[in-house]
Amino acid sequence: MTRMFLVRHGRTVWNKEQIFRGTYDIPLDEVGKQEARLVGEWLQQEEIEAVYSSPLSRARETAKAIALLHGLEVTVVDELTDLDFGQWQGMSLREVRNQYPDPYRTWDEEPHRLVLPGGEGLDAVRSRVLEATSHIVASHPEGTVVLVSHRVVLKVLICALLGLDNSHFWHIGQDTAAINRFDFKNGRWIVSLLNDICHLKALDEQRAKVDF
Repeated sequence: MTRMFLVRHGRTVWNKEQIFRGTYDIPLDEVGKQEARLVGEWLQQEEIEAVYSSPLSRARETAKAIALLHGLEVTVVDELTDLDFGQWQGMSLREVRNQYPDPYRTWDEEPHRLVLPGGEGLDAVRSRVLEATSHIVASHPEGTVVLVSHRVVLKVLICALLGLDNSHFWHIGQDTAAINRFDFKNGRWIVSLLNDICHLKALDEQRAKVDF
């Protein structure tokens, strides 16, 4: 059995300000660094073989906080990088709603049907992240691993592991520094933890109350 923890990176200023990040390399803010530390402490009890991360620094910083407590190095996997939001990257949610009303309506209502202007769509993300996950699982047939990635990537991956198509994208919540746990057993994925943020209670007053 392979056990896989899926972790969303800690908070950045752009999360707090609701700015689309995508492939822009935005580092953790001070709250995000604390979130990463708390994720690492929560996962310290697990016997982790490997920690994999998106190449973007917000994910790598979070992954490092986990790996450090297990004496591991972080393995960067390009396929775990965030959705390329194209022309929306660096724009606020309000700006996107005003300047791209029709594409944004599709994103809000039928995200699986949208290819971002100048960017990519959920199907492309699903294809690359599933391929990467398959390689990782094959490398750890009886071990425990951690994958640190981004909201969109994890929503899409979780849908895939549960046998749901991308039309269920908005049915999955992923807060900053959330932890998910999946076990691959007898040829199927079993979820036992989803969008867990109990380890972040000490930061409740400092964390932004938005899933963005």
